[in-house]
Amino acid sequence: MKHFIRAVKGVLLLVLCMSFALLTSAGINKLFCVLAAAVVTFIFIRMVIKPAEIQNDNRRLKTIFFARELLIVYAWSIAIELPFLITMAVIADIPFAGKIIFITVRFLSGAVIVITSVTRLILSSARLGIVTRLVLFLMWWIPIVNIFIIIKACGIAGKEYELETQRNELFEIRKESEICKTKYPILMVHGVFFRDMKYLNYWGRIPRELIRNGAEIYYGNQQSAAGVEDSARELAERIKQIVNETGCEKVNIIAHSKGGLDARYAVSLLGADKYTASLTTICTPHRGCAFADHLLKRSSYALKYFVAQKYNDTLIKLGDVKPDFLSAVADLTQESCRLLNSTVPDKEGVLYQSVGSRMWNSRSASFPLNFTYKLAAKFSPLDNDGLVDVESMKWGESFKFIDPKTDRGISHGDMIDLFREDIPQFDVREEYVQIVSGLKARGL
Repeated sequence: MKHFIRAVKGVLLLVLCMSFALLTSAGINKLFCVLAAAVVTFIFIRMVIKPAEIQNDNRRLKTIFFARELLIVYAWSIAIELPFLITMAVIADIPFAGKIIFITVRFLSGAVIVITSVTRLILSSARLGIVTRLVLFLMWWIPIVNIFIIIKACGIAGKEYELETQRNELFEIRKESEICKTKYPILMVHGVFFRDMKYLNYWGRIPRELIRNGAEIYYGNQQSAAGVEDSARELAERIKQIVNETGCEKVNIIAHSKGGLDARYAVSLLGADKYTASLTTICTPHRGCAFADHLLKRSSYALKYFVAQKYNDTLIKLGDVKPDFLSAVADLTQESCRLLNSTVPDKEGVLYQSVGSRMWNSRSASFPLNFTYKLAAKFSPLDNDGLVDVESMKWGESFKFIDPKTDRGISHGDMIDLFREDIPQFDVREEYVQIVSGLKARGL
């Protein structure tokens, strides 16, 4: 309603200017048309499009709010003033040159408003997906089509603004307590087929939220694909490096997917238990992935070798020293995990706990997890997160099952904020804040 009222105010002023032009149409000239168009444009931008003031110190959120306001009010204004524009262009007894000047100025002013608003949304919103950004950028000018695109973008931006504002308010309330300031720093260990990169964080928005709540964060930095033993050796060395360089004595490990197997091996067999206070595994296949067995058994040697070679060659260029695609996949099979569990015991003095989730259907996530969900469901009757079934995720003295009461479900990727998506009744950042604050409560 507030957008509609603001649009009406501006359009009323626009109508006054148009009425004046119509009343004086008998003696109108080009100069008058130019002046009238300039006045109308100025009034329109000043009275209608200027964003409302808001109480928010976050610059990015202000930009999102302003851009969204611009688009919504502009859309209302166009809808309300359309009859008057048609009157000006077609019915009114105004010289053709005057009509062209007026309509051109109005179109250009509108184009500037829409372009600046869309640009602000594309650059400031963290929730607009790549596809939405491209469609918005390329099709903002197409009548009718742009309405649906803008409505969708404004909806996403509105939810983002509300959620981020709430998170900032929550942060201000508990800022002094530093609820994530644990005794030992957090070591975040990625899963298979990913790397720790500076500008494309594997963990999405999670590390930043932990840090601003007091956490000290480090990353595993192991190769993207290798057997569990090889990855574990890299992790053991990384843990020792952190302890030696910082004097922190121990670390709290949070490991996702295969990273949980790597961490267990490092703690149990490579001496990292002396430097580990806790190990929290997230959606880790402790008992293997059923469909990994089937894929390896049913794929021809030529196909497996071709895929592995292409992957290894690519990752060497990205920084891996000796990637091993096939060993990484083989160690995720049920048989390999049974052997691992029989030879890698939990260590005394280290807290083991686990967290897991499930997808409700293939619509719970984007590609490729919507595809792998069906594979996992085909080879195992148990609920799964798109890769790992829930029973396989359970390890340690406690298991936290993430299952919000929605039809959406939570995927393997959602648990590391892979898609930077806001999911109803599930805030991935808050889940990790609670995990780490729980470690702090234990004195770890």
